[in-house]
Amino acid sequence: MWKYYALLSALFAALTAIFAKVGVKDINSDLATAIRTTVILLLTWGIVLFGQHVGEIREIPRHAWLFLVLSGVAGAQLITGGSIIMLIK
Repeated sequence: MWKYYALLSALFAALTAIFAKVGVKDINSDLATAIRTTVILLLTWGIVLFGQHVGEIREIPRHAWLFLVLSGVAGAQLITGGSIIMLIK
């Protein structure tokens, strides 16, 4: 079953790249990334709320929070091409 999920993941990753290139020709890349990220955030929190997993937030250990935050920052750096570090400078 995981093979189907891997194929779907690859398909959606390809579609994301295609849509991003075609749809944002005349839009600032940071603004486009912010809009896409907002959509992803809304969908993801909808899944969490619909699945009634909000209460599990309290059960996440501190070290897991640290690594989740660090992975989010690293992912943001990858997506934005280092724009966050440029803003800090």
